[in-house]
Amino acid sequence: MDDRHVIETTAWLMQSGLKGTPEADLLSGFCERCNANGLAVERSVAVIDALHPVYERRAFRWDSREPVERVSEYGFATPGVIADNWNRSAFHYFEITGTTEVRRRLAQGDPEDFYLLSEMRAAGFTDFVAMAHRFGDGGTIGEIDCFFSHFATRQDGGFSDADIAALRELLPCLALAVKCVTLGGVAGTIAKVYLGQDAANQVLNGKISRGRSDRISAALWFSDLANFTHISDTVDPEEIIPMLNDYADAVISSVQEAGGEVLKLMGDGTLAIFKGACTSDACAAALKARTLLDKRLANLNAQRRIEGRPVTDVYLGLHVGDVFYGNIGSQDRLDFTVIGPAVNEVSRIVSLCRSLHSKLLMSASFAAIVPASQMENLQSIGLHVLRGVNRAQELFTLMPGI
Repeated sequence: MDDRHVIETTAWLMQSGLKGTPEADLLSGFCERCNANGLAVERSVAVIDALHPVYERRAFRWDSREPVERVSEYGFATPGVIADNWNRSAFHYFEITGTTEVRRRLAQGDPEDFYLLSEMRAAGFTDFVAMAHRFGDGGTIGEIDCFFSHFATRQDGGFSDADIAALRELLPCLALAVKCVTLGGVAGTIAKVYLGQDAANQVLNGKISRGRSDRISAALWFSDLANFTHISDTVDPEEIIPMLNDYADAVISSVQEAGGEVLKLMGDGTLAIFKGACTSDACAAALKARTLLDKRLANLNAQRRIEGRPVTDVYLGLHVGDVFYGNIGSQDRLDFTVIGPAVNEVSRIVSLCRSLHSKLLMSASFAAIVPASQMENLQSIGLHVLRGVNRAQELFTLMPGI
């Protein structure tokens, strides 16, 4: 690979990074250009850490001959085969030694001391080089602080000095392009995890002005855990967070599966909204989420009982009305949420579940839109005063069996 090809490849990497080309395509495009220009790369792996609640790092692979899994996501390190393989890798060697480059001339008898080197020698590879490109403190987010990559060839004599020099010159550009794309994905992930899909889309599309909001009609869901205060006072404190996670997962999964959007998690409480082409669609979706939740709770509680862990239920309030949906807060701390009398009312409705001995309560406005197929199970439980609401409200529930 001569200087002209290095310049052309560098330009391609920079443009591709700016365009947001997926990381696996960046790696494959880079390797294909190396081969076309005389640098005989036949296998490559690149790894970068991730700021993600489920997995710790992502790996990208390319092979000139064999089909490979182009993208892999690895969970947080736990004892097992995957962790052992990582500990035997050149990348882990970089982590513990602080070095940035290692090479094994497999055809010349260099040690096969890293993961897969023995298999690579048996497959005819003659040379292996791995590099680490670390980010400065100002360019580090969470654990995303380094780009790891390795390259192997079957070329007689292995990589030439010119090949190694070209890789050293080009790989910082590949690292920068991959980092650029990865951080863009991280921004989307963080927004989605902490704001919800719809709110994240709004924020990432530029709707971040303070006070900017839209008036929408929506079905409102407010749920919390039954007897949570008593449970938290009587069980081992180490059980509280796992318990909250178990039940929050059941609620959130049910809401999202039915097309709803979770807006807030407040301790054991969950505020969600359902939007639809019409109000009846939104209410039907909320009731679907409630049915899904009942099934998840039955399975969850059965499993927790087997494990000897505390179990509970979910109180749910449903309401429908107009709300303001947008950015609320100070100049340097905003929350994308919903506000309005309807939000206050649904929170008051769910607070009556315990005293009225009902797992589900809905407002009269919501009950008026219950699908006809469920109307026969609808039951009024009378007028009740909601704290902070001027007049008494008629509340309804659905009888068991739907």
